[in-house]
Amino acid sequence: MRKDWVEVEFENLLDYIQPTNYIVKDTEYKDVFKTPVLTAGKSFILGYTNETDGIFKNLPVIIFDDFTTATKYVNFEFKVKSSAMKILAPTSKKVNLKYVFYGMQVIHESADTHKRYWISVYAKKQFPLAPLPEQRAIVSKIELLFSELDNAVSNLKQAKDKIEIFRQSVLKKAFEGELTKEWREKQNDLPSAKQLIEQIKLERQNYCKMQIKAVKSNVEENEEYLKNQNYIVKPESWAYLILDKCVSKLGDGLHGTPNYYEDEYYFVNGNNLINGKIVIKKDTKKVNFEEYKKHKRDLNERTILVSINGTLGNVAFYNNEKVILGKSACYFNLFESLNKKYMRWLLETSNFKNYCNSTATGSTIKNVPLAAMRNFLIPLPSIEEQEQIVKEIETRFSVADKLAESIDESLLKADALRQSILKKAFEGELLSRTELDLCRKEADWEPAEKLLERIKKDEEIRK
Repeated sequence: MRKDWVEVEFENLLDYIQPTNYIVKDTEYKDVFKTPVLTAGKSFILGYTNETDGIFKNLPVIIFDDFTTATKYVNFEFKVKSSAMKILAPTSKKVNLKYVFYGMQVIHESADTHKRYWISVYAKKQFPLAPLPEQRAIVSKIELLFSELDNAVSNLKQAKDKIEIFRQSVLKKAFEGELTKEWREKQNDLPSAKQLIEQIKLERQNYCKMQIKAVKSNVEENEEYLKNQNYIVKPESWAYLILDKCVSKLGDGLHGTPNYYEDEYYFVNGNNLINGKIVIKKDTKKVNFEEYKKHKRDLNERTILVSINGTLGNVAFYNNEKVILGKSACYFNLFESLNKKYMRWLLETSNFKNYCNSTATGSTIKNVPLAAMRNFLIPLPSIEEQEQIVKEIETRFSVADKLAESIDESLLKADALRQSILKKAFEGELLSRTELDLCRKEADWEPAEKLLERIKKDEEIRK
């Protein structure tokens, strides 16, 4: 800490206001309304209300989440969502509120217990108070550096968005036959789409024969369907079949809740399906062997899982995990005639995501019916071309993944640099000697200790 600075508690500079009078009554927000409803969390503006009473207007202030210690600087009129927030106002006109706000960003308080933090903990935290001219200079420099960082971060995020556009472009071309056009033209003996359909037909017949019930009707139904199948050819050697005709089984998870136990088996849902894998999270519920045996589905090495409730279209392979499925996930077991990875990448396309959203029912929580999943059209090149398509996709994605990884590293460095700027600012190392000399020449320069005395005197008069 620099000479002429002083340690000060936040409660010496900030007065808290309970939000009770400013809580929104009607949470039916609309963008056409005028007044924002705020939270101190990441979402910040929850929506807009047309209520005209109870609007906070005495600005600027800091809003402080009393349970998480998240903060936001606010210089526009607003209402709030709940009482789990303190509105922090300066105790004196001599308090530079932005300087205090940035000072709060340096304090990292672990909010891991469900209690209110402002009065009991945070208000008594100390941070370095600089003379007023230095405060103004520090705020200006922080905001200049943050602006440059924000531009860099914006460019990085745009680059990342372009990578996702590139991925979807690759997938679109892959499943329209463009990626393998040159490869296909060089092949002399590729099986035709009709041969592939016959192969799938044979697999379905063999599967049906292994079933105990309705063997004959299943086989006959399958043969009639395939006989009357109108091939949608694109390219010439490709065909289309609905998903239901490409799988031996298609079903969903448990409609209900199992009995939970602390054991080695897990109850997973659609949100556990991430980037082709079943991901066990910290909050994933566990079940015992009895529950697992009672509710497990017929999953095997040819199984693909898809989220069909809430978040739609997440995809994962089954890899012998000890899991039972919830109703927000469906599964299907592919025939050998389809390459598993080929199917996975097909289900990552915007075409499939759009199909899920367009066929989903429900307004608040979307749900894709199993009937819709069964009717999704699968483009069918030969198994050889499926394998080539997977190679073409993964070669291009490998380059995109490395670029995305580099961008993520740069974004992490940007966050670290932001914290480094704040740390230097409140250790008195952000301003140069020339900048400090200019501050000392300003008319209101005085040691921070004297400034603090004036602030406290103003607070006494106000009270």
